[in-house]
Amino acid sequence: MAKDGGPIRVVGISGSLRAGSYNTAALKAAIALAPEGMTIEIAEIGDLPLYNDDVRVAGYPPQVQRFRDQLAAADAILFVTPEYNYSIPGVLKNAIDWASRPPSQPFDNKPVAIMGASGGVLGTARAQYHLRQMLIFLNAFPLNKPEVMIGAAQTKFDEAGKLTDEATAGFIRQLLEALRDWRNRLA
Repeated sequence: MAKDGGPIRVVGISGSLRAGSYNTAALKAAIALAPEGMTIEIAEIGDLPLYNDDVRVAGYPPQVQRFRDQLAAADAILFVTPEYNYSIPGVLKNAIDWASRPPSQPFDNKPVAIMGASGGVLGTARAQYHLRQMLIFLNAFPLNKPEVMIGAAQTKFDEAGKLTDEATAGFIRQLLEALRDWRNRLA
């Protein structure tokens, strides 16, 4: 629960557009594992156009404005990112670029948690650190611990994308509890 007793509204963003994405599956698992008093809604980023400042100056496209409004209304943000070429995917960078432009960029003073899943051993560690650098520049407040880097994701989700690994579920639950506490501390 928020300090005011109301629910904590979290916007979850998956950096993967793939239908069978382990990161989207991890985000859906987070929704199911959210502590009492926390709601997580998924932000759609796949329909955002490629960032173009000429377009922004003319006025935010409706899908971009929807995304910015969703972030602005949230009490906290949960990023779930894959790792592409040692960094975050272009679609996630594009979404951040659109959202971070003036006026009133919605990452400012926002508590943020990061997690990610990959088939590799490091479980998106490098992508998460790049994302953290961007968020610090945007004056967001990334949660430092726990870090949730889901390696060997193909062994932790079933064919339908359901999380089957209890240890991973525990890590996600701890992350969300820490995000709740971080948000309340910053409020």
